[in-house]
Amino acid sequence: MQPLKTHFLRANAVRLRRRLRESEAAFIVLAAVVGLAAGVATNLIGLLAHQIQHLFYGVAINRLSAIGSIRHPWKLLALPLGGLLMVAGNYYLRRRSTGQIDVVEANALHGGRIPWIDNLIVSAQTIVSNGFGASVGLEAAYAQAGGGIASLLGQGFALRRNDLRVLVGAGAGAGIGAAFGAPLAGAFYAFEIVIGAYTPAAIAPVAAAALASAFVTRSLGVEPFLIATTTAARAITIGDYLAYAILGLVCALAGIAVMRLVAAVESRVQANSPLGRWAPLAGGALLMPLAYLSPQTLSSGHGALHLDLALQPALTFLAVVILLKVAASVISLSFGFRGGLFFASMFLGSLVGQGFAELVNMRGIAVQLDITDAALVGMAALSVSIVGGPMTLAMLTLETTHDFALMGVVLTASLIASAYTRERFGYSFSTWRLHLRGSRIRSPRDIGWTATLTAGRIMRKDWVSLPEALSVDAFRASVPLGSTSKVLVVDSDGHYRGILQTALGYSPDLDPTTTIGTLAQLDHATLEPRTDIVEMLRRFEANAADELAVLDAERRVLGVVSENHARRRYFEEMERSQKALYGEAA
Repeated sequence: MQPLKTHFLRANAVRLRRRLRESEAAFIVLAAVVGLAAGVATNLIGLLAHQIQHLFYGVAINRLSAIGSIRHPWKLLALPLGGLLMVAGNYYLRRRSTGQIDVVEANALHGGRIPWIDNLIVSAQTIVSNGFGASVGLEAAYAQAGGGIASLLGQGFALRRNDLRVLVGAGAGAGIGAAFGAPLAGAFYAFEIVIGAYTPAAIAPVAAAALASAFVTRSLGVEPFLIATTTAARAITIGDYLAYAILGLVCALAGIAVMRLVAAVESRVQANSPLGRWAPLAGGALLMPLAYLSPQTLSSGHGALHLDLALQPALTFLAVVILLKVAASVISLSFGFRGGLFFASMFLGSLVGQGFAELVNMRGIAVQLDITDAALVGMAALSVSIVGGPMTLAMLTLETTHDFALMGVVLTASLIASAYTRERFGYSFSTWRLHLRGSRIRSPRDIGWTATLTAGRIMRKDWVSLPEALSVDAFRASVPLGSTSKVLVVDSDGHYRGILQTALGYSPDLDPTTTIGTLAQLDHATLEPRTDIVEMLRRFEANAADELAVLDAERRVLGVVSENHARRRYFEEMERSQKALYGEAA
């Protein structure tokens, strides 16, 4: 009876997998299920972090950074205590040879595959970091949880590579949509930040996941992270557009500065071996005086953003908070706390926008900017510079304010910030940190196939080799002109010594007694079996070579790769990847 039941379950599982691979409707239903699960996970993560904040600081949900002053400074000991927990966790994680895979890296390099343990580690570390007051956001955990759930389900159902990437993007976007109660922002987060492209095949599943996650948040009665209102009746002039365009440029410069500062400080901390292991503890101690000077540096800044929008503080106060918040964010991330800069960059952007508006209004020129409008524009522009995704932030602003007139200037500033950051810096914060770890990722687009297209896979094995001691006269006798374009030259032990062009061996001014080893070229320009296609093309270009030899660890020849063949395979794989992305592949 039991074997029959097992066979029945397996047969149903196979049918369900086939259905998901063949039916777009079934895939959309799966995405909606992922969205529901991401919505639950997002609200659970937020609840856990805020309960920790309540335990140590005695504040209501989302209001830690809105504390007027620290009446009991001893409570700030929670910061180094959180750092100590991070140290303990890192000690345990040293047994793992590799770092955790986040959703962007998973979609760019691993076809959407994320180990389940990585999801737990990233979420737990982010909850600890944010809950104990470090200046990082929970959005990294929301995206990781949603994308991780999607990855586990997708792998369980044996989805195709591109379908799995879409599902992971939908899950990550659903997490963001649930956090802000903004399904459109969540959907565009999936497209711009995690999937890397807008494709017709991905629209319906991504939208289904984002709507399902927002439904969970609203059903639970959870207050969205961002609530703002704007002036109901006002005209936005050409002068306003020009001013906000300048604000977009200012935010791009600020975003680039923050990202470079995090990288510079982090490299110094990691290079200091005595400090490196205890960095989170030291970072927590450094955050204490900053939090005492301004509690707005605590956590990601939800409460402070709402408070400052309501109070519209003086320019001096804004400048001080900006400097302290930047310092707190840099210390938090550089010293080993886990999280992201999504909401922290939005908070900083709102402060920069308010300060910019006050400066413009003080000049007494024809343009007078609304402080709240400028705060929202700056919020979007600085976040776009650091996180990426101009449409994500435009949709978030629209869903928050329901102000279509404001969306025009938000898009203007955001696109300028995005374009300038790409031109001058080239990375978002997530891809920049991966770049510092040695990755070639510049966006979430799928480049994982380039790592699998290696020299060992595409090399030819029909080469001709001759010993380096052979004379030119003997070479001509062994290799008739026209029989092959080149030969590989090896020593007496079979070690590679270079490539000899056949035409060069027949040069009329050569001494027939000359050994061919002296004529061989490209002896140091070689490939390894694991060399990927991008590196292969770079080496062809750098050495102006038509063919390169593939060698083993002992410099014995395994095969030969020609530049023409490598480029053809590269473009074939790229075309296949693009077809799969747009749903054209079988």
